[in-house]
Amino acid sequence: MKWQLSKERDKKRSSRNSRQKKTSFFSKTVSSHTTSLDATTTKSTGQVDWTRRRIKIVGVVFALLWCLLLAKAAHVQIVDGQRLALVALRQHQTTELITGKRGDILDRNGNVLARSVEFRSVFIQPQDVVEPRVVAQRLSKALNMPEKQVYAALTEKRRFVWLARKLDDQTALNVKNANLPGVHLTTEYERVYPMKHLAGQLLGFVGIDDRGLEGLELAFNESLSGQGTRKMVMRDAAGRKLYLNSQEGMDGASGADLKLSLDINVQFFAEEALEKAVSKNKAKWGGCLVVEVKSGDILAWAEYPFFNPNSITASNGFIKRNKLAMDALEQGSTIKPFLLAAALEEKVITPDSTYYCEKGRWRINGVTIRDTKPYDKLPVNKILRYSSNIGMAKIGIQLGSEKYYSYLSRLGFGQKTNIQLAGESRGILRPYKQWQPIDLAATSFGQSFSATGLQVVQAYNTLANNGVKKALRLVIDKNEASFPPERIYSEEVSRQVRSMMREVVEEDGTGKQARIPGISVGGKTGTAQKVDKGGAGYGSGRVASFVGMVPIEEPEYLVFVVLDEPTLTSYGGVVAAPVFQQVALRTLAYFGHASNIQLAAFNEPIVEEISEGAALPEGVDLGGATIEAAISDLVKQTTRPKVMPKITGKSVRSAVEQLSSYGFVPVINGKGSVVVRQDPQPGAPWPDPEKNNVKCTLWLSEG
Repeated sequence: MKWQLSKERDKKRSSRNSRQKKTSFFSKTVSSHTTSLDATTTKSTGQVDWTRRRIKIVGVVFALLWCLLLAKAAHVQIVDGQRLALVALRQHQTTELITGKRGDILDRNGNVLARSVEFRSVFIQPQDVVEPRVVAQRLSKALNMPEKQVYAALTEKRRFVWLARKLDDQTALNVKNANLPGVHLTTEYERVYPMKHLAGQLLGFVGIDDRGLEGLELAFNESLSGQGTRKMVMRDAAGRKLYLNSQEGMDGASGADLKLSLDINVQFFAEEALEKAVSKNKAKWGGCLVVEVKSGDILAWAEYPFFNPNSITASNGFIKRNKLAMDALEQGSTIKPFLLAAALEEKVITPDSTYYCEKGRWRINGVTIRDTKPYDKLPVNKILRYSSNIGMAKIGIQLGSEKYYSYLSRLGFGQKTNIQLAGESRGILRPYKQWQPIDLAATSFGQSFSATGLQVVQAYNTLANNGVKKALRLVIDKNEASFPPERIYSEEVSRQVRSMMREVVEEDGTGKQARIPGISVGGKTGTAQKVDKGGAGYGSGRVASFVGMVPIEEPEYLVFVVLDEPTLTSYGGVVAAPVFQQVALRTLAYFGHASNIQLAAFNEPIVEEISEGAALPEGVDLGGATIEAAISDLVKQTTRPKVMPKITGKSVRSAVEQLSSYGFVPVINGKGSVVVRQDPQPGAPWPDPEKNNVKCTLWLSEG
């Protein structure tokens, strides 16, 4: 039993050992296999190889990235380098607008009629503005503007926005000191007219951008305008201005000056006489032109009511309008000398021809033509002297439509003159083939066609130049349109017509109030009906005019006067002829052509008219004195201070106007709108510019 148990235990032990051996073998085998596999795996890949592989992969990735970066850098440097450099530069640069100064307008003697003075203006470049709210707050205080309005400008979707223009010096300085990104100051100019209303309608005016809007300012805007340019300004990362490049050659080019044929003294004579006549006769408007016959130079271009270009908004459109060139009116009897000249030239009549004037009423084609008096038979010279419409109508019918039209056209009616004025009217002169017999009759005494004052002056200057039509001149030293002289009438015919015009101012002539004792005067009165505003026939309005020459034998000066709708009387010989008398006499004296006239021949009514509102200077001996002495003293007499007034502290406009009224147009130095220094100093004896070559200089504040 024991032996069996022992045997079983040995069996179990042997079996267990056997299993352990198998397990050990299996383990060894597995271990050996695993070791072998691990060895193989380690040999082929291994843990160290994976690390290396990962490093290589990362290295390759980084290498590719660096290659890409290098390629991009190379592309940027080589391909896009120049373009990107410019972009970078632009990020640190901006431009400042510099406007060229507009040229001056001068009279024939160099007196300034229009000049530009500098001001500073603010503009915004919204794309450069940083923190608009903050900038708006600071800028509104500097400009004394509503913050909301400033913010709206700062946030606009445009590259350029005007914010405030033509600032005073202190405000401009406030903006400059603020040095805000995107906010810039630039120089602009304001137009100043030192002589105020003198030739205001002719000069015209400019807008806020210094561009001409009317008159000569518009007609010659291209040559007057300065050429703008831009200066480069560097800025930091915040957009603040750092410095300005050298300014040499960077200023805007100034415009050319415009020198006119006007003489401010003759202009003053015309305006003064015209103002009195319009006021006295309660007329709607008046105009006066003075021409130097031989040269064709326009010495005066006057209109009343006056227009002051310094105060544009103070005048309505009618006052601003240059009516002597832009408004065509039926001229009436002032056209009659041209019909007589044409008829004489064509030998249709002679100076001795006579016509029956129908006792003041003549009916033709159902229309009645009237004279102011019932004339019977009149010779040609008296037809002009008494201004007979009936006599003129008969001469016109005898001449014929075609020939009369030809002369009117050659004289310049129905077409613009050579004077380059914006808005100049051609007038109305219908082709002769459209004329009915009544049209020819009416045109013969100045109705049925219209003309401007400028056209009338051009035609009369032809008679004054012995039948040769010459171009008028308003602008000197410019390529003003012109034309070669053209003979319209013979010298003999021209002299015959001027002789008849002399009779017009005789005692019983219609223009007797134009007489100047001691001087031979010739002219023609005109009283024309105005077309009804509705275009249906004539209304109640009348236009009174007078055109005259002095001296009539060899004319030196031609004066045209027109008054629109005078209410007291409508006769040109009554309301316009006295204006001619005053202007012609003062012009002759001013140019030294009246030295042979003795005061004894200068009758009392004329003395009273000339000296109205101005006393003769003390010490002038009237006994035996010449007209030249008396009138010249009146011309030169002005109210001047005894010492130089204080100009410092005044605005540029105020200073220029004050000094100009005393005979000085100051020289302006510096930029700004306020005078900070002057020479001569306040209190210095008032200089006499006729004896001393004196200049008045003003210095402006910088801003």
